Amino acid sequence: MLATLSSRRSFDERWLFERKLDGVRALAVSGEDGPRLLSRTGRTVNATYPELVDALAAQPCEGLTVDGEIVALRDGRTDFSLLQQRMGLTDPRAVRASPVAVTYYLFDLLALDGWDTGRLPQRTRKSLLRTAVTFHEPLRFTPHRNTAHLDEACAKGWEGLIAKRADAVYQPRRSRDWLKLKCSLGQEFVVGGFTAPAGSRAEFGALLLGYYDEAGRLRYAGKAGTGFSEQTLRSLGARLAGLRRDSCPFAPALRDRTATWVEPELVAQIAFTEWTRDGLLRHPRYLGLRDDKAPHEVVRERPGA
Repeated sequence: MLATLSSRRSFDERWLFERKLDGVRALAVSGEDGPRLLSRTGRTVNATYPELVDALAAQPCEGLTVDGEIVALRDGRTDFSLLQQRMGLTDPRAVRASPVAVTYYLFDLLALDGWDTGRLPQRTRKSLLRTAVTFHEPLRFTPHRNTAHLDEACAKGWEGLIAKRADAVYQPRRSRDWLKLKCSLGQEFVVGGFTAPAGSRAEFGALLLGYYDEAGRLRYAGKAGTGFSEQTLRSLGARLAGLRRDSCPFAPALRDRTATWVEPELVAQIAFTEWTRDGLLRHPRYLGLRDDKAPHEVVRERPGA
């Protein structure tokens, strides 16, 4: 179930509010062969997060399916750039050597002991989740409040809140029963190309970003030239080099002789201050790549009421 971006700020007692976590979504499904961690694209990520698999396997209940967010914490805050250092690792030696600890925040219960709980109200599912799972590191229960506290959340440096209808069932799609209330702007964009580096910088200068419109065309949204460490420039540059193509993937095509075009296969998380009147990002900043979202799912998020 996915949340819809919203500018709404007034809510009644039918809503509950959770911290918006800056990580990657994952479903955990326990079966006869043990737990499986599944990304939003349906990919099994057990090899990347073996400590989460072990913690789920130790649970006393059977037939468990839970929804949650895998995060890396820095000073008590979720840090997507830190999580990047674990995402994509599958070699057991590399995983064990990684200094990045991960936490799995659980916020929904979809099945328990072979019983489909998804049709129960949200508040009931969370109550069952709290008692069904034995919470200890790296598993955490996602607490909630019954009133919105967005200003307080933003002051703490949180990304925002998720508002959820307390009486809503679980729907495996984007729904207005879950709303994203953000402290600052940011979303995923597809990488369609890059510019040449300048000065002492290596690999590339900026990423050329886009999103898909209703007609399935990749629309240009701007370029992000900040947020890259030296290591990121090298690793991302190597991936971009393997995706080069001759033609511009954006529609309408950009006329930029300095650009190198790539197949639109990479999805980047980008922070920015606002959209300009001509539909471009103002002050975009690269946060990391996402492997939990397919490129054609990336659209421009527009806050609703």
